[in-house]
Amino acid sequence: MSDKADALTPFRVAVPEAVIEDLLDRLARTRWPDQIPGSGWSYGTDLSYLRDLCDHWRTTYDWRAAEAKINAFPQFTTTIDGANVHFLHVRSREPGALPLIITHGWPGSIVEFLEIIGPLVDPRAHGGDPADAFHVVCPSIPGYGFSGPTHDPGWDIGRVALAFKELMARLGYDRYGAQGGDWGSMISRTLAVIDAEHMVGVHLNMLVAFPSGEPGELEGLTPDELDRLQDGARYEADGAGYSKIQGTRPQTLSYGLTDSPAGQLAWIAEKFREWTDCGGDPESAIARDVLLTNVTVYWVTATAGSSARMYYETFRSSALRTFEPSTVPTGVAVFPKEIFRPVRRFAERLNPIVHWSEFSQGGHFAAMEQGPVLVDDVRTFFRLVR
Repeated sequence: MSDKADALTPFRVAVPEAVIEDLLDRLARTRWPDQIPGSGWSYGTDLSYLRDLCDHWRTTYDWRAAEAKINAFPQFTTTIDGANVHFLHVRSREPGALPLIITHGWPGSIVEFLEIIGPLVDPRAHGGDPADAFHVVCPSIPGYGFSGPTHDPGWDIGRVALAFKELMARLGYDRYGAQGGDWGSMISRTLAVIDAEHMVGVHLNMLVAFPSGEPGELEGLTPDELDRLQDGARYEADGAGYSKIQGTRPQTLSYGLTDSPAGQLAWIAEKFREWTDCGGDPESAIARDVLLTNVTVYWVTATAGSSARMYYETFRSSALRTFEPSTVPTGVAVFPKEIFRPVRRFAERLNPIVHWSEFSQGGHFAAMEQGPVLVDDVRTFFRLVR
């Protein structure tokens, strides 16, 4: 490209061996806390579970194999609004493929999507219809993973959405769709609001839709709808401590997580246990090496603090307080162990929902837990809007 500021630079993950050796050394020298006997997970991440997982990380886990898996996909970096943006860009061979930007959240990464990119890009090779093919753009949110830390304030979901709008324009895509969960859901929805002229549809597997507070709006809700609201209240009361800390003191938190791999793993593994459909055993939903790859991305890029700042910045912006109505056709996939299961009548106030699916299994990390199901739902939705 003529403007160096707009250049797309090919990228490959190549973590220095010294970084891996340092990780293994730190794991070997972990200073372990005490735990009340028999308390399990009731106070947070269980000590015996974490010690076993750290031992596996140190003695058995193979980062180089994971690195090679990531590097099997074409990757690039570019500078947008002063931030480095890393992304996978996997083009389909199908002539009618639709560009699709898929976005992770916290504590996720591009690792969430490694198993579903192939079926999205090449449905023909995975038993699907070639007409459902996508060109996949899979960015690391600025401040996360291989995008590296951000270096100025203000990187809330709105600013990320503006960056991704620019990214799709740089790639030459003037007609595209978006998909996401967690922060990726909010970023994708915001992208639909600010780039509606180019967006054909947005598919979300965590749509946040709160009651407005209007008198009488809770009257007539079904038992299931009331249960969804109660689940949200329970999460706020007992499950949102991480969010309060990251939203108020991300810098203080970052010292421990950046210095201790055991601390970083404990901070993230707890969420994989709480937010997956796992019956208390996170590895029944997501293989331990996949979990460790996701955590290792945070560790080798030292992005614990910068990723946490997303909470601080977003909670202080208007982004979560004043959702603007969207005009872009919206598809919603609801998994039973999601943090927030939306009530459709509330979701439809601000979103033109044309596709709504409810599933019997799966949780917050849908692409990891229920990849084929999510792929099928994405395909089904985008058939309506291609």
